[in-house]
Amino acid sequence: MTRTLKLAVGSVIVGVAVLGLKYLAYRLTGSVALYSDALESTVNVATAIAALLAVRVAARPADAGHPFGHYKIEYFSAVAEGVMIVLAAILIARAAFFALLDPKPMQAPFEGLLVNGVAGLINALWCWVLIVQGRKARSPALVADGWHLLSDVLSSAAVIVGVTLAVVTGWTALDPMLAILVALNILWSGWRVLRGSLGGLMDEAVPGATLARIREVISAHGEGALEAHDVRTRHAGRATFIEFHLVVPGRMSVSEAHDICDRIENALQAGQSDVFVTIHVEPEDKAKHTGIVVL
Repeated sequence: MTRTLKLAVGSVIVGVAVLGLKYLAYRLTGSVALYSDALESTVNVATAIAALLAVRVAARPADAGHPFGHYKIEYFSAVAEGVMIVLAAILIARAAFFALLDPKPMQAPFEGLLVNGVAGLINALWCWVLIVQGRKARSPALVADGWHLLSDVLSSAAVIVGVTLAVVTGWTALDPMLAILVALNILWSGWRVLRGSLGGLMDEAVPGATLARIREVISAHGEGALEAHDVRTRHAGRATFIEFHLVVPGRMSVSEAHDICDRIENALQAGQSDVFVTIHVEPEDKAKHTGIVVL
């Protein structure tokens, strides 16, 4: 089992445990704010399962039907997460609205807050693991799951503070008002997840710093060639695709040109997995004099 898959399985286990704790906190208190927190954890479990399935599919090797691999499935998973997050926000807002019309006092509030605090601490530790390790593994599904959990941690902290104030002051309307704020925070989280995923689905280029490094590598390892131009990149999950035209002297043999291509390709792939390079070799009369000058 790969590290990415282990993290995805861990997310499901953590999600179920946290959901159980938050639901217990709601049952102890009857708080609609804690109910909203528990409802968001239901989405956490669903999105964790979606991320697990996406990671498993993305790990499959390329085949005849998918010659570029299955990496983009992680973006579809992240989009599904964003949609479910938005749905959770709508359900929370609905429950908060009716509770605001008829606010009720809470039962065993401090016991419920303690249980909810433990669940929030577990979520805080796990979201840090997901974001850090997901970035290392270049997994959009795990990173999206981590950012979603971070929003859950922040909303849980706000709920704990707010419910404590509601109990101390006796202002019962504060409980459903907090739930509405949680719903708004979840909506923002869903937008962030959707925005990041749509870029990958649209074959967005790699970041500027990464592109600059790619150009430097081509220039430094293209000895024997004249220039490189029309560099294009895109990323799909943890995979990066690079393609460009390499101009060589017209009298250079195919074997010599191939050796240069191999040298550049090996340098671009050094220390990284899932980097795919396509090089189109051209004679010197095709030079554009506007691309990468080979050192």
